[in-house]
Amino acid sequence: MTIDLNDLIKTMTRGTLVPLWAERINGKYIVAVYQGSLSPYDILIKYRQLEDDKWSSIRTPKHIHWAVDILIKMYQDKEKTQSFLNMLIDMWDNTKPIKSIGDRNQKLNIDFLLKDFEENCAEYLTLNNDGEYSIKFLIILAKLLMLQEKTNREDAYMFKRLLETLKSCDGSIWKMVSTATFRGR
Repeated sequence: MTIDLNDLIKTMTRGTLVPLWAERINGKYIVAVYQGSLSPYDILIKYRQLEDDKWSSIRTPKHIHWAVDILIKMYQDKEKTQSFLNMLIDMWDNTKPIKSIGDRNQKLNIDFLLKDFEENCAEYLTLNNDGEYSIKFLIILAKLLMLQEKTNREDAYMFKRLLETLKSCDGSIWKMVSTATFRGR
């Protein structure tokens, strides 16, 4: 089931909501980015997932979805998942907000989104065996969510707080769920 860029854009368009960027990930996901309304360079992230040879409805990723996936991975391989979370925290610390159209165009590029992390995908491939999401999908989704949060508020901290909460999770999911379901978009 191959899809070219124009088909990706069509697949992710709903009414007048047309993506600025779309990419197919691991053959199982389509991730798209739209113009948001909170700031001039705000982005909205949506995705579809291939399920039983059909594309799901367009979904907005919620922190709780990928956080639960990380918990599942952690229960299967705590050491590797902790290392993956450290990588995401480093990614957070080095992510800069989008400040111009040119900057947005540069950052909404699969090569940029995976820069410095594609080789890490191989290190964590065994985590693909557990949970719903692939490591590549999680890296791209995390980078986009980080860009979104930091673009709208440079001193943002919620995403990093969730990563740190996941990293220190002691088996009690209450704190993680509380952090992941904070009031937001």
